[in-house]
Amino acid sequence: MTDIDRTTAGPRTDGVRAEGLDARLVVERGSFRLDVTLTAAPGDVVAVLGPNGAGKTTALRALAGLVPLTGGHLRLDGTALDRTPPESRPVGVVFQDYLLFPHLTALDNVAFGPRCRGASKAEARAQAAEWLTRMGLADHAGAKPRRLSGGQAQRVALARALATRPRLLLLDEPLAALDARTRLDVRAQLRRHLAEFEAVAVLVTHDPLDAMVLADRLVVIEHGRVVQEGSPAGIARRPRTDYIAQLVGLNLYRGRADGHTVRLDTGPAITTTEELSGAVFVAFPPGAVTLYRDRPSGSSARNLWRCEVVGLETHGDQIRADLTGELSLAADLTTVAAAELGLHPGAPVWATVKAAQTHAYPA
Repeated sequence: MTDIDRTTAGPRTDGVRAEGLDARLVVERGSFRLDVTLTAAPGDVVAVLGPNGAGKTTALRALAGLVPLTGGHLRLDGTALDRTPPESRPVGVVFQDYLLFPHLTALDNVAFGPRCRGASKAEARAQAAEWLTRMGLADHAGAKPRRLSGGQAQRVALARALATRPRLLLLDEPLAALDARTRLDVRAQLRRHLAEFEAVAVLVTHDPLDAMVLADRLVVIEHGRVVQEGSPAGIARRPRTDYIAQLVGLNLYRGRADGHTVRLDTGPAITTTEELSGAVFVAFPPGAVTLYRDRPSGSSARNLWRCEVVGLETHGDQIRADLTGELSLAADLTTVAAAELGLHPGAPVWATVKAAQTHAYPA
């Protein structure tokens, strides 16, 4: 059974009408089975993360009604939506490629939703103009999608979704189509709009920065199941799978603790500052690793392993060295340090980590 770190309460059972999202999404497609529970209160922004094929998009499409549930339930503000057709659900969706109507102006794209919900043409266009103003796009109301930048198109798609006043907003990789410079600006704008959104928002993304910046809570899915759930800070501090550790940039190991010593399931022992007993995880950042070409003498580090460089790559303004040997790990160092050590694939090195730079916690 997979350990799950939960920080949110379940659905209300006191007889009061429950507000927000209460869902258990069970979808079977061939050999793949999705079984994910999602709960959120109005005003919550939940990010669903996971590797390719984990079931993120299937979960989002099930919430939207585009994929039927095999089992489980889907309730929004206390109302069951399991059998409600997609077009009748109080749900807004922003797709990865935005899916704006190319023959309509930005104004008419946004007005499309209210018109489908019964508003007159004049009412719908008035609402659309208001939303475009809120998005800072009033001057682009008459532009068609091909005349909009990626960031502008993303905001039009968001306005179109919000114009129907949904009780559930679904965002499928909303920043994936943007270049790095535009992404930074639009992410900040999207954070502001989501902070003002009074219902539930569910964001599907593979980008940890998008999730950390935009979401109040993260739900990590692997192989169709939730493996960890909690605040961004909590998950970054205590990852529970290799995928999550890589996502937040930590070396992660599992073993059994006896006091300050953790004997790994596969590998050597690690000395930690925490005093624990039983099954634990041990994590430390690549930046905590110091490398030497020769065995260091007089080092204060309690952890010392003989390793070999298997790969080097640029990681931000540093070099990340992938190491194997007594312990497989990643180490970050400056380009100057890498040059002085003469690092290259196959080079032998000694790796040290101080006990104070490790973090152990119950598995």
